[in-house]
Amino acid sequence: MNRFLERLEQGPVICAEGYLFEFERRGYLQAGAFVPEVVLEHPDLVAQLHREFVHAGSDVVEAFTYYAHREKLRIIGKEDALEEINRQALRIAAEVAQETGALLAGDICNTNVFDPADRASHAAVRRMFEEQVGWAVDAGADFIIGETFSWAEEALMALDVVRATGLPAVITLAIHRAPETREGWTPEDACKRLEDAGATVVGLNCIRGPRTMLPLLERIRATCQGPLAALPVPYRTTDEEPSFQSLTDPERPGTRPFPTGLDPFVCTRDELAEFAAAAHELGVSYLGVCCGAAPHHIRAVAEALGRTPPASRFGADMSRHAFYGSDTRLKSVNRSYAGDL
Repeated sequence: MNRFLERLEQGPVICAEGYLFEFERRGYLQAGAFVPEVVLEHPDLVAQLHREFVHAGSDVVEAFTYYAHREKLRIIGKEDALEEINRQALRIAAEVAQETGALLAGDICNTNVFDPADRASHAAVRRMFEEQVGWAVDAGADFIIGETFSWAEEALMALDVVRATGLPAVITLAIHRAPETREGWTPEDACKRLEDAGATVVGLNCIRGPRTMLPLLERIRATCQGPLAALPVPYRTTDEEPSFQSLTDPERPGTRPFPTGLDPFVCTRDELAEFAAAAHELGVSYLGVCCGAAPHHIRAVAEALGRTPPASRFGADMSRHAFYGSDTRLKSVNRSYAGDL
């Protein structure tokens, strides 16, 4: 049996995403273009972040080929690096997957080329998917992720390309302010179409935080029979501002927090744990966190599912805190001062 399918039968699969935002925060990737040039410039750092996510509880090493497609590289004038960046990202991910025993996933995403009214764009999109999926197959990927599709028709095209390889496909949609895809399909209808077309796992990723993604998952669960995916962004989106692009900061009126001013909206690890538990109770079996994720968020998801990844060894233990702790070996002069901190 395929390793991914076998692992999925055993219980929930955790997949860490969020590489774009994490490397932007660290100063190795430019916000806006969001092209993963770090794969070529600092492969050691990419490998280390893969390891950190596995250490925190991810079952999957997802090759950092998100936005490493022809259109994104064309925009920054580096289309000639397309194959190199993809093969390098897959090689790095494959090495870490082999080293850690994790699953290896190839990755494709929204192309920013798809136009439902332009048949020529459909052919271009398919070619983009075919070349990236082909490199993932060459690298020995266990399955292929197709993600962040706001056009469900583009997602169906991605699925068709993946299915031609015989590999399992995890296909996730990105739902913006309006609770529908860009062609006007409801999330549940779009996911049902993907499921009926042969996707192994369907669901949602990115754009919406835990609070505004969960209600949509409930509708999808009531419609789809197979495994579901849920990978929200770790931001406090609301009914009034359901996407992280739509968030506004009252402390900085007139500015747009997305993508570099989202710090005031970051979810705590406890909020991600609560989401993971609720989603799993709902029947979601493929869980993770998308743009904005850091290893501590993935650890929270893993622990919410009853796991103890290696990173759990260093879970918080406030009983030893100098001021807030309860350990009898602590100095009473500090513990008595806790209320004045």
